[in-house]
Amino acid sequence: MKISLNQIGKRFNREWIFRNFVGAFSHEYTYAIVGPNGSGKSTLLQIIAGAVAHSEGKLEYELQGRTIAPENIFQQISWASPAMELIEEFTATEMLTFHQKFKPLLKDVSIEEMLSIVNLSAAANKQIRFYSSGMKQRVKLLQALMSDVPCVLLDEPCMNLDKTGIELYQNLVTKFRKDRLIIVSSNDPQEYFFCDKEINITDYK
Repeated sequence: MKISLNQIGKRFNREWIFRNFVGAFSHEYTYAIVGPNGSGKSTLLQIIAGAVAHSEGKLEYELQGRTIAPENIFQQISWASPAMELIEEFTATEMLTFHQKFKPLLKDVSIEEMLSIVNLSAAANKQIRFYSSGMKQRVKLLQALMSDVPCVLLDEPCMNLDKTGIELYQNLVTKFRKDRLIIVSSNDPQEYFFCDKEINITDYK
C-alpha cells in the first residue's frame, strides 16, 4: 500500500498545526512520526486514517496499483489510539467477534489465541468496563494489529501499559508487522523501535 501526501496542512480556527507536509508512505518501510506533545502528530495520523479532514493539500491512497477513494479507505486501514472508544458492555471476545464483522481478522490466529498473546485469556469473558486502562489498551492493539488490512496506524501504542504490557506490544508488533505499512505516532522510542524511518512533525510548522 502507498499513501501520498502533497502539501497537506491542518488548521484549527486561525492556527495552523502544520503546513506543507509532503511525503509518501509505502509498505516497504515502517515509519515513526515524532515530535513533542501537542505538535500535531496524532492529528496527522488521524488525517491519514481519514478520521479528520485536512485543511489544504491532497491525499492519495493506492493499493496494488489501483487508486482507492478516500471514503473507502477505512476498509484498508486499522488503528489504535487513546481517543478510540471500546464498547465496554462487550467482553473482549465479543468485542473482537463484533469487530471482524466490519473488518476481517488475520486468518491463521483464532480470537482465543489473540487474547492469549496479550495475556487476556483469564479475562476473555469479562466485560471490558471492568478492565484496567492497560487491559483496554491491549484490546485496542489487538483490534489494530490483528486486523487483516494492508495499513496499521498506531497512536501512542504504549499508553497506559506497564513494563509487561510494553513487552507484549513489542512482541506483537514484531511478529505481525510483516508486509504491511505501519505508521506510529510517538515521542517514545520504545513504541517505534522497529521503524525504518522517522519524520519530525516540527519540520512542517
